[in-house]
Amino acid sequence: MEDTAILSNEGNMTVFHYGDQTLKFRAPDCLVRYIEVKLWDEGYIEVMTLYDGHGIVEEYIDLIPILDNLYIKADEFLKPIKYLKISYE
Repeated sequence: MEDTAILSNEGNMTVFHYGDQTLKFRAPDCLVRYIEVKLWDEGYIEVMTLYDGHGIVEEYIDLIPILDNLYIKADEFLKPIKYLKISYE
């Protein structure tokens, strides 16, 4: 699926994978897992997240500042991504 990115986590690290690029960035220590993508909007993510001690919470992730800090051109990187799904495979 050339137009789909993958969101998951490894412990307290969020993992965003698209094509041959994998971005990892810190998440709260109490993060258990991402459950459902509510919105993908060109780098802005609304996602339902399970936290230890807090239950299920809606969370917001903005990838653009993360990409900027990594010197990745956000427009070029995000443009082909039409869908975001959660996968732990």
